[in-house]
Amino acid sequence: MSVVTEEIKAKAEYYQGDEICQEKSKLLLKEMSLPNGLLPLKDILECGYVKETGFVWLKQKNSTTHKFEKIGKLVSYATEVTAVVSPGKIKKLTGVKTKELLVWVSLSDIYTDDPPTGKITFRTPAGLFRSFPVSAFEVEEEKPKDAKAGVEDVNGGAVQVKEV
Repeated sequence: MSVVTEEIKAKAEYYQGDEICQEKSKLLLKEMSLPNGLLPLKDILECGYVKETGFVWLKQKNSTTHKFEKIGKLVSYATEVTAVVSPGKIKKLTGVKTKELLVWVSLSDIYTDDPPTGKITFRTPAGLFRSFPVSAFEVEEEKPKDAKAGVEDVNGGAVQVKEV
């Protein structure tokens, strides 16, 4: 059963569709000074953010498992991920687990140090925690294609584009 009610949706910035939700989730992470690759979800159905409380949710078609290559860690994301966000922090996180040795462990909090040290810390509900470099969770953003580079004319030949 979902914790996201119609009442919560009414108070939220609410979006549907993978493309817009991918964009909005990365933007929110950036606004909160968190690495943009922290939520590598696929096929997001809906997402929302309640500014007054910091409550955020993302729903995806299927649960996914992602390996953060730089640190060699597997992380599982449920079909519904919820949290309360504030600058540099994610609290009351649900729907996210990491594999430690042979056991899947739920994560409840994620935070970066203030002042910044380049580390990000992940905490379990039991109080156990591990820190990693923030760079392990950064994803290079795709840059928009330059309009001046490589336009072809109808005959297939390259056309020089000049600014006026």
